[in-house]
Amino acid sequence: MIRRILPHPGLSLLLVIVWMLMVNDLGYGALVLGLIFGVLIPLITSRFWPDRPVLRFGPAMAGYVGIVLLDIIVANFQVAWLIVTRRNRDLESRWMVVPLEVRSPEAITVLAGTISLTPGTVSSDISSCGRALLVHAIDVSDPEAEVARIKLRYEARLLKVFA
Repeated sequence: MIRRILPHPGLSLLLVIVWMLMVNDLGYGALVLGLIFGVLIPLITSRFWPDRPVLRFGPAMAGYVGIVLLDIIVANFQVAWLIVTRRNRDLESRWMVVPLEVRSPEAITVLAGTISLTPGTVSSDISSCGRALLVHAIDVSDPEAEVARIKLRYEARLLKVFA
């Protein structure tokens, strides 16, 4: 019964949180409207998600989010340091191909978004077969080590999140 009312509970919760942040009000009216959106939008869109992924909302997801946030903060300082201390011609920017073990489109999207959110790297394309990402990095001396870091730090955790 609860699955019929809340087909995507994680999305419902996210919509309520985003709504409350957007209206910048903790009043009951804003909360009720956020709850209405959080229930109706997933109900209306659930038919477009026939094969929705199974997510683990426990320690695996918390660990992934924590690592990503930490890496974004650290990478901001690293890129700022590169900009201040290195000349453009001294940067070793590279294109890298990251082979993928994750198969669901949602997991691949999260991985590509994570790479793009981390300053200094951007995910620009996925192969036609969906088994590799093309990633550009602003300064990489060892592309193989960077690919291994992406796979170990992000993809291995995403494999646990997307069961």
